[in-house]
Amino acid sequence: MVSAALRFKLDTLPFLDAQDANTDKLVELRSKPSRQLLVWQPDAVADIFRSEHAMRLDGSETLGPLGGRHSLLFANGERHTSYRRVIGARLRGKQLATQHETIREVTAEAVDALRPGSVIDLPSWTRALTLRIVSRILFGHTDSAFLGAFTEWLDAALGTRRRTMVYRYLRPPGAVPSPWRTFQQRREALCQAVLRDARHPEDGSLLAELSRPEAPLGRLTDAELTDQVLSLLFAGHETTASAITSALYWLGRDDCLTAKIRAEVGDGDASDADEVPLLEATCREVLRISPPAMVAGNRVLTEDRDLFGTRLAAGTRLTPCIYSAHRQPDVYPDPHRFDPGRFLGQRHSAQKYLPFGGGTRRCLGADLATLEMRMIVAAVLRARDVRVLAPEQATFALRGQALCFGPSLLASVGGAPCG
Repeated sequence: MVSAALRFKLDTLPFLDAQDANTDKLVELRSKPSRQLLVWQPDAVADIFRSEHAMRLDGSETLGPLGGRHSLLFANGERHTSYRRVIGARLRGKQLATQHETIREVTAEAVDALRPGSVIDLPSWTRALTLRIVSRILFGHTDSAFLGAFTEWLDAALGTRRRTMVYRYLRPPGAVPSPWRTFQQRREALCQAVLRDARHPEDGSLLAELSRPEAPLGRLTDAELTDQVLSLLFAGHETTASAITSALYWLGRDDCLTAKIRAEVGDGDASDADEVPLLEATCREVLRISPPAMVAGNRVLTEDRDLFGTRLAAGTRLTPCIYSAHRQPDVYPDPHRFDPGRFLGQRHSAQKYLPFGGGTRRCLGADLATLEMRMIVAAVLRARDVRVLAPEQATFALRGQALCFGPSLLASVGGAPCG
């Protein structure tokens, strides 16, 4: 009998879909050598987020080598708090508002380059666009050669399910020629390029902030700095791109909804969510029905603790499942139906709607991601008619640990819509 943990790793989506009838909203993936629980019961998820002081974030076999061992994605304790203080401040509130022009400019260039009558690979287009945006925020400029090399590096590891399996499980040692060795060599070349940029960072860039020797981070070593930059580049564009692809997919299947959003947006840029409530609700529903992040991290108890009515031993691994939490009919009636009306004039609690995770580990780039979603979708709807070809045949897939359509999703590009 195949273990639950193995099914979850190798056949993730079918395994999760099979949990629809699981009224416990919890499944034990393994019992030995240490227990691992996949959890989506709302009160249990809330318990986990409230008890994070008694937990550490576990590493990831997929994302760990991408970000490196110093990555902010897996930092714990005071170092994690310091990273959130420095980086989070640049991605929220007034400082985030300074990035509106960057998003507008980069998006306008990408949309203008869409030739009416052409066919594009929609996920590749959205990834290229969001990568250019986060690059401008991070470096203050766009280096096409560097971004091209970065994209090739990621695609070699995550571009297909087969590549991901090879990258994740076939890692021969040292000098043995292999895709794993090539991955490491390409990563080192990217790190050297980052360090060259870091010697003279552009004023106002996030790289300049990370390069400062002052508290709370202090002077970062070369390894720390490059790990943070690669982590930010990856986390700052992959899941956002998946969400935008999904939004254009769902809108392409509903002409009435698309027309209403076009009318709502008008000549605006959709940077203010309050001015475009239908578009905002649509983005929220996209993140519910097709959340790019499948799980909200793997937390490991550092002490014995009572959680959701049971005694759990130190070392127990707890994994809040976003995908399953968003598919509960008692919370979201008819959960497999795309319905932005669920979010018009109402919000759901943080343990029932968690596209960006929660607790102290909630995604630092959540506000940036939703801003990009609104502004990019609005820009596309204003200027082009982008429609997925054969949408009824499109299926969800995994790119690393991210939910997306693909590995490719072809779309036709029409001219500016009438009216």
